[in-house]
Amino acid sequence: MKNPDQALRRLGPTAQKIMVLLLAGFALSLNKNPNKYFRIIRRIPKEFEKIDKYTLHRNIRNLYKAKLIDGKDYPDGSTALHLTDNGKKRALHYKLDDIKIAPMKKWDRKWRIIIFDIPEKRKKARDALSRSLKNAGFYRLQKSTFIHPFECKDEVDFVIEFFNLRPFVRFIIAEHLDNELHLKHHFNLL
Repeated sequence: MKNPDQALRRLGPTAQKIMVLLLAGFALSLNKNPNKYFRIIRRIPKEFEKIDKYTLHRNIRNLYKAKLIDGKDYPDGSTALHLTDNGKKRALHYKLDDIKIAPMKKWDRKWRIIIFDIPEKRKKARDALSRSLKNAGFYRLQKSTFIHPFECKDEVDFVIEFFNLRPFVRFIIAEHLDNELHLKHHFNLL
């Protein structure tokens, strides 16, 4: 058997999607009967309909070898898959990479400001938080201050909880900033 760490490094988009689905609570049941098997797959969003049986099985086998998922066999021949604790952390990471702040239909003219003061001993988490906020579309006002014009509390809470940084991060809603014109231009709000 290959080293689980090697299998982890090679997780492709299909394996990542499987993990995010399991994280979201989808029960992916595998059955030896292809008709039942594809009926389950068709219930999943359309992008998963194109995953062929071989690709799905190969990815599930790799996730199992990497100890990211585990399964339970049932008497009817089906297997229920679930994420291990390590798999949950990894799946959250994939979900974290996809976080984007959706624009509001009508901007409420409020700014969402995230400020943090994270100790040096948590530098990796601090850098990852900054990178996640930037990837989500936040504008960096200062080294540890980010801003966004649209509602984003749920997304920010998710990122903060993922990195376990709640005591070090503040979320502020402001109605006016002295450099507002620059920010409106940056976010195409003019």
